[in-house]
Amino acid sequence: MYYVERKQHLQRWIEEQLKRAPLPLEAASADASFRRYFRVDCGERTLIAMDAPPAHEDCRTFVRVAGLLAAAGLNVPEIIASDFERGFLLLSDLGTSGYLRALNADSADRLFADATDALICWQLASKPGVLPPYDETLLRRELELFPEWYLQRHLGLTLSTAQRGALDGVFDAVIQSNLAQPKVYVHRDYMPRNLMVCMPNPGVLDFQDAVYGPITYDVASLFKDAFISWDEERVLDWTVRYWEKAKRAGLPVNSDFGAFYRDFEWMGLQRHLKVLGIFARLHYRDGKRGYLDDTPRFIAYVRAVVARYAALGPLLVLLDAIEGKAGASIGYTF
Repeated sequence: MYYVERKQHLQRWIEEQLKRAPLPLEAASADASFRRYFRVDCGERTLIAMDAPPAHEDCRTFVRVAGLLAAAGLNVPEIIASDFERGFLLLSDLGTSGYLRALNADSADRLFADATDALICWQLASKPGVLPPYDETLLRRELELFPEWYLQRHLGLTLSTAQRGALDGVFDAVIQSNLAQPKVYVHRDYMPRNLMVCMPNPGVLDFQDAVYGPITYDVASLFKDAFISWDEERVLDWTVRYWEKAKRAGLPVNSDFGAFYRDFEWMGLQRHLKVLGIFARLHYRDGKRGYLDDTPRFIAYVRAVVARYAALGPLLVLLDAIEGKAGASIGYTF
């Protein structure tokens, strides 16, 4: 009933803003947060209405980051009208053709080239003190979602003291690596699901959680996505292309690609462990089904990285123990 009433209030508000009625609303997209999006058919054009309950979301942040992205030259929704007190926004519509649907073996190089160019523009606009810092507190809080929601709630696993100590050691190493990277503006969910195929390409969505942090975060989000996977050769090629463009643009990427790729992988590991926890939380706490179907993709991402670096070996052993595989051969036991 709460959401039904909010939709009714939203519809009346839109009709007041546009001074025309009736304007029925159709669901535009699903969201992992409390936000809901509706498409408004105005006849000559369509608009997007955002319903963001103020108890859970702050529309001001969305508007502020949209301004930063637009100033950097990125294609983001225009703010047509706003009511911060009620949590309503009326936005221009970037269309219905998303990257996730458009990506395939033939289109990926072109679409990712556009996304990479836009990302570099966003990073070049970076200034300290504008966005919240992606600091140790936030990085660690996100990593803790993995043992709390994925291991304990989803798998029903209680870690032993030795296992918890080993996991903490991996977390410490990952966070240290993340914090040592140069800092830029971070979209924080720069993935195909939040990119639209339009002109100029891409349109960028879901940016309200932007922070100031590690330069590889959005690169890892783009190429190691939650909902679509690519073979390692293509990921490596796209990452090299980003790195070369970033160097030419004057961004502070590591001059050695091998070191940059290590940072990329360790940053991706932080994100993938976090998302495993978030997907479990969405399922059990928020009643949003379907996200857990993609957890094998993230376990595969995690396994590929931790198998490559000795410092991450204890996490591989923990995963082996969880899945009933033999992991002692790499020299770690619990």
